[in-house]
Amino acid sequence: MQHIHLNNVTPTFLEQEKIANSQIWNKEVVFNAGEKIQIVAPSGSGKTSLIHFLYGLRKDYSGTILYDKKSVSGFNADKFSTYRKKILSVVFQDLRLFAEQTVEENLSIKRILQPYHSTDKIDEMAEKLGIANKLNNTAKTCSYGEQQRIAIIRSLQQPFTFLILDEPFSHLDENNRKIAMQLIEEEALERNASIILADLKPIEYFNADRTLYL
Repeated sequence: MQHIHLNNVTPTFLEQEKIANSQIWNKEVVFNAGEKIQIVAPSGSGKTSLIHFLYGLRKDYSGTILYDKKSVSGFNADKFSTYRKKILSVVFQDLRLFAEQTVEENLSIKRILQPYHSTDKIDEMAEKLGIANKLNNTAKTCSYGEQQRIAIIRSLQQPFTFLILDEPFSHLDENNRKIAMQLIEEEALERNASIILADLKPIEYFNADRTLYL
C-alpha cells in the first residue's frame, strides 16, 4: 500500500506551544492510500504550510516527509514531476487558476499534461457543479465560489493516489458543498485514493476515517 509518512515534521517558524498541542507536528503520522482523513486546523496552526510541505513547495521544516520510504525533500526534478502528475493532486487555498484563460482551458490543462478523464467527463462534472454555462468565460470573471468549483474539478482530471484539499468549500453554499464532496469521494474511490481534507473546523458531511487536529 502506498503511503506518505511524516516523521517528526516540525515547521521552523511555529511556536512551541502549537507544536506541542498538535497531533501532526513533531509526531509519527502515516497517510495511507484509500483513507479519508480530516485535518482540523485553527488559523495560524500551519495548515497551508503542511500542504506546501507535502507538495514539495517549501522546505522550512525539520524532520522528514517520506513517500513510499523515500524522502520528498530529496526528489530531483523528474521525480517531483511524476509525484505531482500521478501521485498527488491538490486544491490550494488560493486556488492557483490561470486568470486570463477560460474555465474550460483551466479544467483541461491537467488532462492534457496527464490524461485521465475524457472531455465529456469534464463537461459532466461542470454540469453537476453548476458551472457548465461558464466554460467559455475567463476564470477571472467568475465569482470566488465558482473558482473553487473550477479548482475542485481541475484536481480530479489527473491520476492521483492522494487528493489534498485546503478549505475547498469556504465560499460554496451547502448544496454545492455536498455535491462537490460526493464527487470527490466518488473519484477517490474509483482510484482507491486517499482524501486529505484540511479545514478550520470539522466538515460534517465528510465521512472521514480519521480526524487529526493540527
